[in-house]
Amino acid sequence: MTFPKDGRCRVVVERISPEIDAGRFSIKRVVGDTVRVEVDAFVDGHDEIRVVLLHKRADETHWHRQTMQALGNDRWLAEFTVDRMGHFNYTVEASVDRFRTWRHALKKRLEAEQDVSLDRLAGEALLSAVLSRADKTGRSKLTSWLSVVRDGSVNDLKELVVSADLLDLMDAFQEAEFPTRYPRELTVWVDRPKARFSTWYELFPRSATSSPSRHGTFRDVIDRLPYVHSMGFDVLYLPPVSPIGTSFRKGKNNALTANPDDVGSPWAIGAVEGGHTDILPALGTLADFHELVQEAGKLGIDVALDIAFQCAPEHPWVTEHPEWFRKRPDGSIQYAENPPKKYQDIYPLDFESSDWKGLWKALKEVFESWIERGVTIFRVDNPHTKAFPFWEWCIAELRKQHPETLFLAEAFTRPKVMYQLAKLGFSQSYTYFAWRHTAWDLREYLTELTTTEVHDYFRPNFWPNTPDILTEELQHGGRAAFQRRLVLAATLTANYGIYGPPFEHCWSAPREPGSEEYLDSEKYQIRTHDLDRPDSLRHFIARVNRIRRENPALQTDDRLVFHDVDNPRLLCYSKSTPCGANTVLVVVNLDSHNVESGFVQIDLAALHLTENEEFLARDLLNDQEYIWRGSRNYVELSPFATSAHIFQIRRRRHTTDGEVRFD
Repeated sequence: MTFPKDGRCRVVVERISPEIDAGRFSIKRVVGDTVRVEVDAFVDGHDEIRVVLLHKRADETHWHRQTMQALGNDRWLAEFTVDRMGHFNYTVEASVDRFRTWRHALKKRLEAEQDVSLDRLAGEALLSAVLSRADKTGRSKLTSWLSVVRDGSVNDLKELVVSADLLDLMDAFQEAEFPTRYPRELTVWVDRPKARFSTWYELFPRSATSSPSRHGTFRDVIDRLPYVHSMGFDVLYLPPVSPIGTSFRKGKNNALTANPDDVGSPWAIGAVEGGHTDILPALGTLADFHELVQEAGKLGIDVALDIAFQCAPEHPWVTEHPEWFRKRPDGSIQYAENPPKKYQDIYPLDFESSDWKGLWKALKEVFESWIERGVTIFRVDNPHTKAFPFWEWCIAELRKQHPETLFLAEAFTRPKVMYQLAKLGFSQSYTYFAWRHTAWDLREYLTELTTTEVHDYFRPNFWPNTPDILTEELQHGGRAAFQRRLVLAATLTANYGIYGPPFEHCWSAPREPGSEEYLDSEKYQIRTHDLDRPDSLRHFIARVNRIRRENPALQTDDRLVFHDVDNPRLLCYSKSTPCGANTVLVVVNLDSHNVESGFVQIDLAALHLTENEEFLARDLLNDQEYIWRGSRNYVELSPFATSAHIFQIRRRRHTTDGEVRFD
């Protein structure tokens, strides 16, 4: 005959949230965030229960205990704050609460004017037991309550059964009997705040030159830092800066044959000058790179570096560690292929190598080398083509010594694969945003990203364009399309980026019809940029980024709400801070060629407004103000002006001197 460990543990604890894959992976938060935990907990019969949230830093030995509040229908809630980077643990414990059960029964008997003499005796025993465990202050207070239980009047007892002070004392010192603990300890990984709110700008250092005949350098990028800063970006992302291979080097526009002066693709990593931890000599020296990182830091800009784990044929690893590469039947190394495309200039790494541990160690050392040089943000190229176990191990190992390090997954692949990479530790992730154009598409996609469990571990980073992606919308939509996509990226999510200067200069020419590749792409050649050209979007971008910095509602992916519009070519949504101190309402014209108008049906509760309340909608893009009332309001947007409204919503209030103001 087999019995449970202790059949007296009667409370059921289940359906805790947030929980990712039965606790297999951590949820994500940033320093200062509140973690909201909910759970189902109930017991047989009519006893009252106490449900307690347990939480602690991973390096702490003792749990912090916090009584959870009932939400109804046996659902319970409590919150705790994460105050530093690293891992935190949490779980839930529940037990029958003798004091709460006694108090509930006493309250009912008092209301029914029944005899409570036995209740007094039971209560005396409960308080006396707790008295022996209380501290000095607690003993003093409990002694007073104990006298009420013994000799107090009925009115005193009625005060006792509603006393929050007494309940807090009992929670603090009452020992739980036969507690049930949730079977798993769950974890939170806490990043620095830039993981949640960041504004990225990508550029090719070799194109930071005034002449196409001169290769740009790190010192040229230093000179460009004020330009990047003036637009409000706080992450400067550079493609790989390592030596570029020469064998099978690609020419301009990805031509299979390169001319002697062609510079090749930065993603063909490795040459006689070195591999992943070395610098392309044409860019400068390690000292120059260090100065770039330092000067960027003075402006509040992090330098992010592209990490691409693949090798050109000349990479030192090819000769030093041939076992790290897959062989073809004829004994030659397998180059990268995506039939019918062939990439003879790139050798993929074999994560099934017999020396997989040596390979893992070498790849981890690549990150460590750049971290030592001041880089703590990495954009990882095609992580979905590398083994999942490697990423889980590598990111966890790096974070032991460098918890400030952030990782952006460049993985335009299947949803489950993208989500798995986020679970494994990637701080931010590229998304399908570039290909979501209609109001329905955007609403569906953002609803998935912000209202499902995905929100607890997947941080989207929206990019309207990249060196690989020039969408059909940008090819044919003109300036309005670039403005629209910028506003959408910058306000729908807290992390976004652009590839510039092609974005602010509205590059729209594809390599050929139907292609998303740029004509004369910087991936294969040096391009020069006139940063002062009059048609640049730089000032528009700067204004949007300033709006992001000045409005906390836009600095998180929380509380995104879509509002109905009677025109499908208009998209309306809002974000707000928890108490509504800052609320932003955005309306975007999704049509690049026509004026669109319609009535927006605002969810007033989401904007912390009441029915028929008059409020101010101040357009932060053009400083115009509108007085609106109620839920139904008219908008009209022209693609020939500005394709969007970014409204700051202010409530009306009357001052003591009788004036009307909007806060």
